[in-house]
Amino acid sequence: MSLNGISRGLLFAQQWRPAMAANQTVARCLSQSASKPEPSVDENEAVNPTFVNRNPRNLEQMALAVKDRGWKTTWPHREFYHRLVFSRTRHYVTAEVFSSSSTVPVVSCSTKEWAMKQEMASTNCVAACQAVGEVLALRCQQAGIIRMVYRAIPWMYRSAAVQSFRTAMKDGGITLSEPRRKYIGT
Repeated sequence: MSLNGISRGLLFAQQWRPAMAANQTVARCLSQSASKPEPSVDENEAVNPTFVNRNPRNLEQMALAVKDRGWKTTWPHREFYHRLVFSRTRHYVTAEVFSSSSTVPVVSCSTKEWAMKQEMASTNCVAACQAVGEVLALRCQQAGIIRMVYRAIPWMYRSAAVQSFRTAMKDGGITLSEPRRKYIGT
């Protein structure tokens, strides 16, 4: 017999073993748990456990950043990322955007500025309010602030000046409301 004949005979004998022996072998193979490979940690994919997010605006835009609630009796409410404050005096119109964590305005526009004052006949009329809204919307777009809270006092809200300011801000691409905060379970 040649070597090929011996190997064929061994294969034939393995195929015709009693069924019970084959089942035990199969059962024995299935009952053993396969070893799980350890995940390899690549140096580029490792996350530092003391990671600090240096871009808080990212969390604001995803509505995940914490909003300071304040007291319920406090007016105006403190639950915002950015707040728009519009004020009109006898001589000037001013609009400012405040961050929740700062008392200094982030972006502002006023008819006190020389460039605004030079282009207008009057610095406190409805046209001045509309111009301030257009310029502030452009500055907010450049700063990357496209959503903010604007809550006017109800009896001032109905005036034509405030309405023209609001429409100028909306036409400039600014949304005058913020998304509700999303709570993610820990």
